[in-house]
Amino acid sequence: MKVILLTDVSKLGKKGEIKEVSDGYARNFLIPRGLAKELNEGDLKHYQKEKELQRKRLERTKEESEKKLSELTKKKLVIKAKAGSAGKLYGAITSADIAEVISKETGEEFDKKNVELEGHIKEVGIYEVGIKLPGGVKGKIKIEVIPEG
Repeated sequence: MKVILLTDVSKLGKKGEIKEVSDGYARNFLIPRGLAKELNEGDLKHYQKEKELQRKRLERTKEESEKKLSELTKKKLVIKAKAGSAGKLYGAITSADIAEVISKETGEEFDKKNVELEGHIKEVGIYEVGIKLPGGVKGKIKIEVIPEG
């Protein structure tokens, strides 16, 4: 029996997918619990339209992310931090600090989980930092750490 999943079902599939399952599994487990419903012609057309809309949304998100990334790569983001005379920072620059600078620069919220930083930055200088954007877009931006004052 072909069913369309109404929610994510572990070891079977994600919401909105069409799956071929045994009649007993569908009638005794999936359908009574509201996890799936039997697929009919109208559902199939609706599913295909929904998939197309989702693909277009993902494409648009990816384009916007690529545009945002190209704008960020052109700029060198500057972070001011307290540092000693030898260039050592009193604290450390973390992914949260970098996300905050990116948020100020773009005017949109940027999550620290999307900053790929290998360890903390503990010295003044220029660093390349990896970032992840929606739509699977990844890239590197330049961060310059300068002493405060």
